[in-house]
Amino acid sequence: MSDDIAKILENWDYRLGRVDARRVTGDDGSDKLQMRIDLGILQMNAQFRPDGKRPFGHPTLLEHFLIRLEKHRNKHDGEDDEFSINPDECAKLQQEAIQFHHRSICNFELNDFEAVERDTDHILELLDFVQDYAAQEEIGSSFQQFRPQTIMMQTRAVGTQYLSDENYNEAMEEVRAAIEELNEFYTEMGRDEMIENSMEVHSLREWLKDIENEAEEKRPMTEREKLERKLEKAIKAEEYEQAADLRDKIKKMGNDAK
Repeated sequence: MSDDIAKILENWDYRLGRVDARRVTGDDGSDKLQMRIDLGILQMNAQFRPDGKRPFGHPTLLEHFLIRLEKHRNKHDGEDDEFSINPDECAKLQQEAIQFHHRSICNFELNDFEAVERDTDHILELLDFVQDYAAQEEIGSSFQQFRPQTIMMQTRAVGTQYLSDENYNEAMEEVRAAIEELNEFYTEMGRDEMIENSMEVHSLREWLKDIENEAEEKRPMTEREKLERKLEKAIKAEEYEQAADLRDKIKKMGNDAK
């Protein structure tokens, strides 16, 4: 059996600037995700670690370190001051974060927003862990470059689920909370200029405007608004007698009437 994947690539063209992903069933019967890239295909397991490995017998490397931390606390009266992870361990955790990032992109493209939320939760927990326990502080800080994009992707996934049920208020609340979180993050990092220049903040602000506009369009009209709409149509149709009658009805309702 040939290991050449040329036939697969011929049937799946790479499109510059597009995220092309699909779900397939592996030879082992489990779900796999594939992403088309310019030089081939990335394939990931749909569950647990994307590469299918079980570091130290655990579903993820982060889980291994969390268990190690818990054992350390048990030996030190609940304290974790002396616990740390070395640069090599941090590098391996970074590799895991990147794998989860690639899979979250695939799942977003496939509209599996619950999976996106799950994987971005893992990434954010991983970033917090490295920031708290990296032996070298600058390593923990360097990991934070992944936080804005992860927050944005998670917010998009959660917000889209709300919108699918027409829960506009919940969606807007989610986006506003994410923007505030990003602003606080940039302030804590001493990068206040990113509050205005961040691509993620800008993207979420624009999306918030779109949601607000859509919510306004979907909002049921008050009686006054219905009359005003009829008045506008009557004027356009030059039905002045009807327009005058509608004006009288609106005037009687009063400025604050609904």
